[in-house]
Amino acid sequence: MLGTTPTDFYNEIAALMIECLNLEVAVADIGLDEPLYGEGLGLDSIDVLEVALVVSKRYGLQLRADDANNQQIFSSLRHLADHIAAQRVR
Repeated sequence: MLGTTPTDFYNEIAALMIECLNLEVAVADIGLDEPLYGEGLGLDSIDVLEVALVVSKRYGLQLRADDANNQQIFSSLRHLADHIAAQRVR
């Protein structure tokens, strides 16, 4: 996570999602283990694609639509941030 604490990185990813999706929530309102898709934060498949695109550009990793692990990756902020931290190029 290159110079940040895990909490800082979780907040960074939450802020990135809020910005790219124009969500009207605060970073603190997104629980680490709250579902992102459907219930919880309420993202739909288009939102997930937008987040994947921004993450790919910012961190240099590919989140592919046909990845069998997408349901797990996008299940919560914690899972998404941990996946990005493990796979990121920059």
